Amino acid sequence: MTFEVIPAIDLRGGQVVRLRQGDYAQETRYAPHPEEVARRYADAGARWLHVVDLDGARSGNLANLAVIESLAKVGMSVQAGGGVRAEEDAKRLFGAGVTRVVVGSVAIRDQERVATWLKTYGAERFTIALDTRKRGDRWTLPSAGWTEDEARTLDELAPWFAAQGARHLLCTDIERDGMLAGFNLDLYQHLAQTVPQLAVQASGGVRSLDDIRAAREAGASGVILGRALLEGRFTLEDALAC
Repeated sequence: MTFEVIPAIDLRGGQVVRLRQGDYAQETRYAPHPEEVARRYADAGARWLHVVDLDGARSGNLANLAVIESLAKVGMSVQAGGGVRAEEDAKRLFGAGVTRVVVGSVAIRDQERVATWLKTYGAERFTIALDTRKRGDRWTLPSAGWTEDEARTLDELAPWFAAQGARHLLCTDIERDGMLAGFNLDLYQHLAQTVPQLAVQASGGVRSLDDIRAAREAGASGVILGRALLEGRFTLEDALAC
């Protein structure tokens, strides 16, 4: 299985931003022109681009669809999500040139519907996003832009989606997102053991090239790189060389 290093662009109001721990009140703006950032990543050799519509994640609407469509034309395969609640939303993203649609809240709240999408469009067209926060001994699954806790847990839903034929799982430790604290390696080792059939993308907290190597050794199939790239803590070229 190929290990993928995937740069990320988070969109809010059409601009490149980052949030701390998913908190919309703790936003840092990095660039007003997402296409320029994407071209830099493409020129560095990235094969994939991860795009999050933060406005959509909170509102349930694809607020930045036009920007996502422009990013899909830069030259990388795009996986994008944020605001996907219905099949029509996924179809609109496919129509905008997105290769894989990321489904988060709807995958937690209505997993049967998402399982139908996997069968209709093919499991390779979707990434299941089960972003998690540790509460006691449970990996909980906040949704709606990480603003609402759901009853189902990561250990319930990850194996369920694997049994439905899902291929790609994106899992962010929310407490580490945007914090430059390193990946939660215990989380990815746990997933590698419990759902080995899923290609797991690690996200949240990367700060160094050593973190990327550690995630790979922990069993992740890829890493999402956001703030560390935007702040120049290492180059994408060096990350891809890992």
